Formats: sequence, structure tokens, C-alpha cells
Amino acid sequence: MALPTARIPTEAADRARTPPGFLAPIVLGTLLNALNSSMIAVALPSLQKAFHAGSEVIWLVSGLYLATAVAQPAMGRLADAFGARRVLLLGLALVLAAAGAAPFAPGLGWLIAARVLLGIGTSAAYPAGMSMLRARATGHTGPGTVPTGGLGAISAASQVAVALGPPVGGLLVEYADWRAVFWVNVPLALAAMVMALVWLPADRPVPRGGIAALRELDLAGTALFAGGLCGLMLFLLSPPDRPRWWALAVFAVLTAAFVVRELRAVRPFVDVRMIARNRPLAATYVRCAATYVVFYSVTYALPAWLQQGRGLSESGSGLVMLPLAVLGFLTTMAATRLVDRSLRGVLITGSAALCLGCGALGLIGSGEPLWTVLLVAAVLGLPNGFNSLGNQTLTYRTAPADQIGTASGLFRTAQYVGANLASALVGIAVGTQADDGGLHVLAAVLTGISAVLLVNAVTTSHLKPAGAGD
Repeated sequence: MALPTARIPTEAADRARTPPGFLAPIVLGTLLNALNSSMIAVALPSLQKAFHAGSEVIWLVSGLYLATAVAQPAMGRLADAFGARRVLLLGLALVLAAAGAAPFAPGLGWLIAARVLLGIGTSAAYPAGMSMLRARATGHTGPGTVPTGGLGAISAASQVAVALGPPVGGLLVEYADWRAVFWVNVPLALAAMVMALVWLPADRPVPRGGIAALRELDLAGTALFAGGLCGLMLFLLSPPDRPRWWALAVFAVLTAAFVVRELRAVRPFVDVRMIARNRPLAATYVRCAATYVVFYSVTYALPAWLQQGRGLSESGSGLVMLPLAVLGFLTTMAATRLVDRSLRGVLITGSAALCLGCGALGLIGSGEPLWTVLLVAAVLGLPNGFNSLGNQTLTYRTAPADQIGTASGLFRTAQYVGANLASALVGIAVGTQADDGGLHVLAAVLTGISAVLLVNAVTTSHLKPAGAGD
């Protein structure tokens, strides 16, 4: 069944080129979130040894995901209320603090706390950047225009950073140690901060009611939102043979309480009514989550299979992922040229390529030559740019202008909900040993999800500019 959307008034294409200096700090800040979400994966074995830990190291991954899922809409709300550049700089300062402290953590708990702080800090760039892009596009080309080039640059940075995380992390761990996975954030955050101060326009003065608006932040709603997500993650990350049903119950109860709270709040953390009324935006969030279930499942499972099924090293398995990163970047650039003319076409292309890549993944085995695996990795990189930019453009077009930061943050929340679902799916299908059988089961499930996305792209009415073909 197609996800529900509705046509809204068509928009003119953005003819004004976004200056590279304006984009650079936004792209670099966004890259930090994506890079840290995947770079840690290859460092987990070293961290287990360093801290004499077991399976609890997975909270280094899920802790950042939880922090990001909660902080993205919160940072968007702050950007809308207090100025996007201020929030971006605040986020980068938190990144510097977390990355500088993490290598000196005396225990795993402290390191997890540093990762949570890192997740909060890296959550600022995307919603703040979307607010600044919207403001600039409105000021230069009029309301309703879409800065396709800027959106494409942000999408490409995210795609490449997630895919480059494993090879970069593998090289850092192999030639330095796990601490380098944190240290690498310091020069990147400093560079983004300097560029933001030099090239981004200053925010307007905080209105007199600004501090009062800070006190009006829906802290109760935020706590219920975070608690519900934590319950969901605890359930998803529980062993398949011993599911934590109590965590699922916690998720259900807190989610229900969250919805009730948001419906009654004067200034809700998440405007549930707005999302319920804006069916295209709600549908985009669902589509985003499903797309990233597939994307992150491949990102997690393929390196594990390369190491455990084929015996490659951490750096070797990471390098095999490079075709996925390169093709993701190139297809994003191609999608930026097509999205204004046919958003439907971009989404159909991405979903069809996803079906093809996941189907190919189900046909390879540990005895296949390495060039075959590289070819499949390249095919899996093809859909990333189309899907990411297509969903991101839909969010930009359907979100209310005065809530673009918050709506963009929720878009990233949907992405990280998909990442957690992917983590659970990989655990169920692959288990503790990534062999050919587990990979093929996972590929079959991912092909099914991709087929649903393709049917949705074909049958659902999507937005298009005036006079353009669909």
C-alpha cells in the first residue's frame, strides 16, 4: 500500500548558486555526525580489550544513536528560536569537548558518556544548516525555492562519511589505536568552527523573549521521547533468544504518554498535530526510516562478513567498502541534476537500484573472487545518493517554513531509528558469526524492503516543479 502524500503548490527551481564558503562549515559539521556513526564499528574489538569489556561495548554505538535521535529535533528547535549559526557553533564546541576528553576516559562508562556528548554535539549541524539554507534561499530567490545544490552537498557528505567510516576507522586503529577515532574529530571541528565564524552570516540578536522561550522548552516531552527510544533500543538490542519484553512495554507506555503530553503542550517538543496534518512529511519520515534500515544493514553486515566469512583484516574489509562510498557520492551529484525535474524519477531510480544491489548480495558467497564482492559493493553504492537526496528534498519541500529546523531534526531521528532497526535485523539474521547463510537471509529481507520502497515510489504522488514531467 502506498504511503500517503498530497500535492502542494509547485515550487520554482533555485537558480542561485550557494557559495562554497557558506556550505563548507555546514557540510563539514554534518559529516562529523555521519563519520562518527560508522567509524567506531571497527574499533569495538580493540575497545573490548582495552576496557576488559564484553557485549556492553555496543552502547558506544547505540548511545550515540540515542543521543542523536533526541538531539537532532532539539537542536533544530533551538536553531529556529535562537539562531542557526549560534547553535552550530555550540554543537562544534561540544564535539571538541567530547573528542578531547574521550581518549582519557578511565572506564567504559565514561567513554559511553563521551560518545553521548559527541552525539549531541554532532547533531547541531544538519538542522542548523537546513535553517540557514532555507533563510538564504528565501532571501535570494524568493519563498518556496529549493537550494538543490546545497541539499546535494549535504547529502553527499553524509553518504560518503558513513561509508568511509569503516576504512578510516580501520586505518586509524591499525596504525595508531582506538583513541585516534576520537582525536580525528578535533581538527575537523576546529576547521568547521573557524569557517562558520568567517563565512556564515551572523544571527539576529536574540529577541527579548528568547530566554523565556528557552524556559518554555518541553523538557517533559523531551524526557518521554528519550525514554521511549531507550526502551525501543533496549528491546531491539536484546539477544534474539532472550528478548526484553519489558523494554518493549516501557517503549509502548512512554510513547503513549509522550503523544498525550505533546497534544497538551503549548510549545511541544514534537508538534504531533503538525505531523498528523502534514501527511507528505509523515510519509517521508517513514520512507526515510525504511531506507536506512537497508543502508545501515549493509554497512554493518558486509564488513563483518568480509572479516569473519572471508578472513580480511579490519582495514582490508573497510577498503572493500570504498566503492559504496564513491558511488554514493557520484550518484548524489547526478541526483542533484534530476531532482528538480522529476522527484518521482529520483526515488524510483534509488529504490530500483536498491533492489538490484540487495538481490546481488544474496548471490555471492565466501568462495567468490574479491572483484565480484567489489562489484556488488559498487552496485550497493548506486542507490544511496538518489534515496538520500530524494527523501531530504521531500522533507525540505513539505516542512513548514518556520519549523524547518525542527522538521529536519526529526528527519535525522527517523534515520537513526532506521539504524537501530538495522542493528537488530543484522543481529537476528547474522548472529555472532557472519557466514554465507546469514548474509543470504539478510539479503532476502532487505530485497523485500527495497521492493516495498519501489512500489511506493511508483504509486505515490510526489512533488514536482511547475511544467516538469514526473
